[in-house]
Parts: sequence; structure tokens; C-alpha cells
Amino acid sequence: MTHDDSGRVSVLLGVLFGLAGMGSSSAAIALPLMGQDLGVGVGVAAWTISLYALMLAVATAVYGRVSDLVGIRIPLLVGIGLMTSGALVAALAPSFGVLLGARLFQGAGAAAVPTLGVAVLSGRYAGAVRGLALGRLAGVAAAISCLGPLAGGLVEHAFGWRAVMALPILGVLVVPLLWHALTGEGSGASLDILGAVLVAATAAGAVLLVQSPSTGLVVAAVGLGLLVLGTPAVALRVRRRPHGFLPVSVIRNATVVRSAVAAAAVPASWFALLIAVPAVLVHAGWEAWQVGLLLVPSALVAVLVPRVAGPLLDRIGAAPSLAVAALIASAALGLAAVGSSVVSPPVLAVAVALVTVAFGLGQPALSASVGDAVHVDVRGVALGIATLLFLVGGSIGSAVVGGLGDVLGIAVSLGLLAVLPLLGLGVLVPELRRRGRAEAEPEACEQAA
Repeated sequence: MTHDDSGRVSVLLGVLFGLAGMGSSSAAIALPLMGQDLGVGVGVAAWTISLYALMLAVATAVYGRVSDLVGIRIPLLVGIGLMTSGALVAALAPSFGVLLGARLFQGAGAAAVPTLGVAVLSGRYAGAVRGLALGRLAGVAAAISCLGPLAGGLVEHAFGWRAVMALPILGVLVVPLLWHALTGEGSGASLDILGAVLVAATAAGAVLLVQSPSTGLVVAAVGLGLLVLGTPAVALRVRRRPHGFLPVSVIRNATVVRSAVAAAAVPASWFALLIAVPAVLVHAGWEAWQVGLLLVPSALVAVLVPRVAGPLLDRIGAAPSLAVAALIASAALGLAAVGSSVVSPPVLAVAVALVTVAFGLGQPALSASVGDAVHVDVRGVALGIATLLFLVGGSIGSAVVGGLGDVLGIAVSLGLLAVLPLLGLGVLVPELRRRGRAEAEPEACEQAA
């Protein structure tokens, strides 16, 4: 397979990924006006973001497994169809209940993009070309997501909040341009539907639980119940169906688990700042479009990051790249805590730019690490599970800022969250040591010779 099209394919997939992310970042700007129009408060209106993120997380592994079985083309088409139709219904919703249902479908469809986009690049390219392609995908996606608040603010100002909800419809225009890069063949095996439902319910419990500080005891109880009941049920299902929805070869792969857990701290930082920075600046009197304008430099950084991330990933490897991303994310959160405390827009802008660098390096490093660690037959589900943990990390970041921010203040909540990437770095230590030993052995052999 030639790789002359790696630039075009990775950019187009990055656009899709960015539009999926914009489903949260642009919609958040529209919450106050949307709440007024539909007769709900901003706190209730925020469920349109929470439910979208929930479905984005829990459905991602499902798409990964389906792609292993039937190829990438069909599940991606289904996902884009759900994302665009959900966005259209959300834009036309006559009531808040209809809007919530539309956002559920929209999130369930958008979940196809992160997993299947990475699967396309991992299966189509190899070596340095793959590293560059994965970095380019992450950079374009981060750039578009960074522009989400600005786009949302400008579109809301010109056309109203309903037009903001319709922005992800643009994703349907990208699919024809990717058609020839999408594989239409899989293993043909049957899907473990019960296993998929159990994993989705358990993941939903985890997401609801971490979001409960900002949503109340009822949500916490539901989340805890799903998590407590779902975890042993998933374990039992894996024992009975070792080649089912969660293949034993994937969940017992230490590299996959460690990489996913470590990488989850990066989107936690990303989502935390996307919520915290607008909250701090709007409270200080800024308009929504002005906040979006402040994030434009981060979009430019996101475009440039792949030029560094790809070569760095190829040179030092996936685990060290994840470690670098974790350190940058922790530094960005610490800086954001300072910027929030003194309400300094320049400091907050630099913090968001640093998180953008961390995301642009961490996401392709995770994809490369997982893709190399598993057999091709389960690559889709492995990437899906890793992406699920990656996106749940984003929910943790938003929950900490949303839940603890009202009690301790946004600056303190960001400071506490800065510890999370360091914990992820600790989980990654065995992988770093193993890579160090692998590099030392050839040198020892050369010296002995």
C-alpha cells in the first residue's frame, strides 16, 4: 500500500474528529441563550453537554469492535449518519426533552470518529508515516475543537443557538472524500451484543459517577449502581466469552491498559480548561466570542504540533511521548490555576496552548502504542477501549472543574487536577523501564563485539 495519500486522509479524518469535538466546545457557548429559549436554567441546560460526552465515551468501544467484524466503512457511515441527523434534530428541537434525545443520538454517532479514524491510519500506514499521520489527525482535530467556542459564539450572535447545534452536520460533506480509504471487509464474526451492553452500562456508570459533583446525589447513586453491578458482570462475561466483545488478549495486555490510563490525563486537562477558561473570563465580563478569540492561537499551535509530534514519536517511542505529554499537561493545569486565581487572560491563553501541545502529542502516542501492542484482528476493539478510557478522562476533568469549582473555586480545582497527569506518569513507569532495557541490550551487544 502506498502512502502518498497519508496527508490528505489524516487531515480529512482530523476534520471529522474536530467536528465531533466541536459538538461540545461550540455548544457550551450556546447554553445560556438555549436555556432561556426552552425555559430551563443553565445548570439543567448543561445536560446537553454531559449526555453528549457520555454517549461519546460509552459508544466508542462498540464501534471499534464492530469495525473488526465488518470493516470500517459501514460503522463509520452509520456513525456519521447518527451524528448529522442528531445535530439536525437538535437544531429544530421544539422542546428541551427532544433536544436531549437528539444530543444522545448525536454523541452516539460522533463516537465512531475517534476510534475508526485512528483505525484507518493504523491499518493503512506504518512506521514514520503512520506517526506523522496520527500526529496530523490529532493536530487538525485539536485546532478545530479550539475554534469551537469562537465559531459557536459568532454563529450564535449571527443566527442563534439552533445554528450552533447544527454545526456538526458539516461532517457529512467529508465522507465522500474518504470513501476509498475506508475498508469494507472484516472478520465476519458475530458481535457479542450482551458483552457490548454490559461494557457500555459500566462505562456509563463511571462517567455519571465522576460527573456527579455537579449533578447531584441521584446521578451519583445511578452511576455507582451501574459501576458496582456492571464490573463483576463484565468480568463474568469475559470468562465465559474470552473472544467476545472484550477479548482477553486485549484487556490482559499491560501495554494497552497502562497507555490508556496514562493518556486519559491529557483529555482531562483539555476538557477542564475548555470549561474553566470561559467560566473565569465570562464571569470577569468577557463576551463569548472574545473568549473564543483568545483560543485562536491555540488552534494555530495545534496545526503546528504534528510537525514536532510525529518525528518525536518516531524517535523516542510511544511511552516516552506519553510521559512528555503528561508532564506538559500537568504544567498547563498548574499555570491555569495561577491564571484563574489572578484572572490573567494571557496566562490562561498560554495554559490552553500547552494543553493543546499535550493533546497533539498524547493522542497519537496512545494510538501508536495500542496499535503496536495487539494483533491486527483485535486492533479495532483495542483502540476502541483505549479511546473509551481516553474520553472518560475528559469527563473526569470536566467533573472536577464543574463539581469542585463551585465549592473550592476554579483555581483550586485546577490545581488539584494537575496531580492527575503525574499519577498517569507513575502508571507508565513499567513501560518506560522496559523500553530503556530494550535500548540498552543492543548497545551492550555492540560493546561486547
